[in-house]
Amino acid sequence: MSHWVYILECSNQSYYTGYTTDLERRYQEHCQGSPKCKYTRAFKPIRIAGSWCFEDKSAALKFECAVKKLSRAKKEALLSSLRF
Repeated sequence: MSHWVYILECSNQSYYTGYTTDLERRYQEHCQGSPKCKYTRAFKPIRIAGSWCFEDKSAALKFECAVKKLSRAKKEALLSSLRF
C-alpha cells in the first residue's frame, strides 16, 4: 500500500498539507468540498503543488508532521526542489 503526503495550493494562496493512501480520491474530495475537508471547503484547491509517496505509514506521517511545521518560505523551497 502506498502512503502519500501532499501539499495543495489553495485559492487564498495558502498551502494545505495532508496524508492519504489514495491521492486521486482525496484530491477529488478536496475539490468537491467533502465534509471531511473543512479547510478546503472554504479555500478550494487550485492544484496539487507537490506529493511524496512512502511505503511505510509511520514515515509518511512523520514527514507530514514535519512539513506542517515548516514556514511558508521553507515549504516553497521544498516544492521548488521538486521541479526539474
